Amino acid sequence: MEQFALDAIERITTRKRHVYDTLGVEPLTPLIGAEVSGLDLSKDLTPGQDEEIRHAFLTHHVLVFRDQNLTPDEHKRFAQLFGALHPVALPTPDSDPYVLEISANQKSRWVAGDGWHVDGTADAEPSLGSMLHVTSVPEAGSGGDTLFANMHLAYDLLSPAMKTFLTGLTALHDGALPWLRKGQSPPRGYDVPRNEHPIVVRHPDTGRQLLLVNKPYMSRITQLSETESTAVLDLLYAHVARTPLLHCRVRWQPNTLVFWDNRCVQHHAVWDYFPHARHGRRVSVRGARPQA
Repeated sequence: MEQFALDAIERITTRKRHVYDTLGVEPLTPLIGAEVSGLDLSKDLTPGQDEEIRHAFLTHHVLVFRDQNLTPDEHKRFAQLFGALHPVALPTPDSDPYVLEISANQKSRWVAGDGWHVDGTADAEPSLGSMLHVTSVPEAGSGGDTLFANMHLAYDLLSPAMKTFLTGLTALHDGALPWLRKGQSPPRGYDVPRNEHPIVVRHPDTGRQLLLVNKPYMSRITQLSETESTAVLDLLYAHVARTPLLHCRVRWQPNTLVFWDNRCVQHHAVWDYFPHARHGRRVSVRGARPQA
């Protein structure tokens, strides 16, 4: 491993570990993810609990809460502690516009999130984060995990020359691409979002730089030719998918809630449990426009 990469990892792993007073925080890896214990999210949080969850969220980027029996309203109430709710892009008739039901079973021919991605980057203001509450899981041993990737570290592990090259570049994110790549058209009446965002951005709360790439929605880097853009994006997509150091893995149990920072994390819902079933509900928090 190159020295600049080792230096980046050392900066993260040698930070003094924070001591929490109101909850337990156990890292999943030294670089991303943590399990949080000692909380019942169906109840109001104390100011101290609220402050420590926010600290853990910005430190670990992915928080796992086990044994949480939540109604949809309690789920939304917890999410609203972090901001206004982000509406579902295409809600089904008569559904809650802020709650996305995520289910797969033996009749499914695809599942949401099967592939590395960030939620909704074609929007002008992608979500701050998402909270997925999984209530039923596949039969024991039949899979259904979710992988997460640290996009701060994805940027840190790039060479100085590549960081310089990417700085100032922007890419077009097109909400129609997930349909077009399957040979379909977006639903009639859907106002398809299309927005241009920088490839290197700063986290709005911490100021740390990160890599904003998103294979399902990115059409091209606007400052490069189509051939150049494809080559660079394929390199960056492979960097995210094929660098295990970036990743943590969450094994779902019934009534687990996972809260991830959509601004600095990619995720991949592994569909390895067909024909078994999994069900959950996702609530997202409104975010802001990514800034270089």
